[in-house]
Amino acid sequence: MTLATWLGFFVAAIVIAVSPGPGAVASMSSGARHGYWPTLTLIAGLQCALLLQLLVVAVGLGAVLAASETAFGVLKLLGAAYLVWLGVQKWWALPVAPDAGQTLSARRGLFLQGLLVNLTNPKALVFIVALVPPFIDASAPQLPQYLLIAATLCATDIVVMSVYALAAARLGRWLHDPRALRAQNRFFGGLFAFAGAALAFSSRPH
Repeated sequence: MTLATWLGFFVAAIVIAVSPGPGAVASMSSGARHGYWPTLTLIAGLQCALLLQLLVVAVGLGAVLAASETAFGVLKLLGAAYLVWLGVQKWWALPVAPDAGQTLSARRGLFLQGLLVNLTNPKALVFIVALVPPFIDASAPQLPQYLLIAATLCATDIVVMSVYALAAARLGRWLHDPRALRAQNRFFGGLFAFAGAALAFSSRPH
């Protein structure tokens, strides 16, 4: 992969990462509730899902899954249901002040949430299927190129999700009144539900 090719991919990765989606909602919600450092566990889950999706593309299964209407529809509905479920949970969550102290089980829960948010989003897989192959030089060794692409995607996404989480964490520090915390929970609960509904009624990207 030439430097010019990599720079083109880097710009595309930034545009995709900055575009608001379920990962951004999850990062902001966790940042406001738990603070930035615990939210890094959720962001790590997002990146593991991203790597798994890239692996699927690298072994050639991504194009098959992306082309299957049934597989896309099933995964889309699962993802939408999961986002709506997160929204309902957040909507009815108790108005507890932000707390950076997290138990191991709580951090595992954040990691699993990040993992499932990205894994159950079929549009993320379709975007990777559409985005990655044009930047791969078929005449050159594949593994180094995929490793560079993986590092670029994850580094870009970590930075962008961190910005979302830090911005929400700064806001969360000022929300100690139960009514403000309840409003915050319902705001992010509504965002999760909206993201789920948008995913459920979305069509396959072309």
